[in-house]
Amino acid sequence: MEVESKGVEIAESAEEGKDSSDRVRMILMEAALYVAGRPLDLKTLGSVIKVRSKREVRRIAKILIKKYKSHDTAIEILEVEGQRFVMQLKADYSMSVRRLAINPLLTLGPLKTLSYIAYRQPVSQKQVVEVRGGHAYSHIKSLRDMGLIKCEKNGRTSVTRTTDYFADYFGLSHDLKAMKRQLRRVFNNVLRREQE
Repeated sequence: MEVESKGVEIAESAEEGKDSSDRVRMILMEAALYVAGRPLDLKTLGSVIKVRSKREVRRIAKILIKKYKSHDTAIEILEVEGQRFVMQLKADYSMSVRRLAINPLLTLGPLKTLSYIAYRQPVSQKQVVEVRGGHAYSHIKSLRDMGLIKCEKNGRTSVTRTTDYFADYFGLSHDLKAMKRQLRRVFNNVLRREQE
């Protein structure tokens, strides 16, 4: 009887240790997602929480998602394409607080140039300048310096396209066709809001 009791105690102690370990991993994962401000893949999250198994990393991420869903908060954690996870503000609240963002990533001009490049890519620098005007040269330089686009020489002009960092930062697909569909939805939502 005493042996069975000790066996139950050991099993309960192991379960408590696993729960404690999961809590620490969830806290580290939450911190990583908060600091990154962009989607992180399973390998990156695994390196932060010191877990090699992608299945285990995903399990912990799913627990964290459930935790956020169970609380009434403006922040959510989502799984996005490519088994990546992101912490972000819920869309319901973004319009109410966007004016509080002290330093937006981009001003309106470069943002429009970036939008054009993202939607039309791969697009020649010459075409971008024709559509956006001469100021697009400085936009392209800053966007390239920020790592959001890359330019490749093609004869006498450069061909511009977005980078993986761009897709991660804005929570978009790395697949070009899927990204363009996502952008089309975003643009349609913006137009709809402007018409209201």
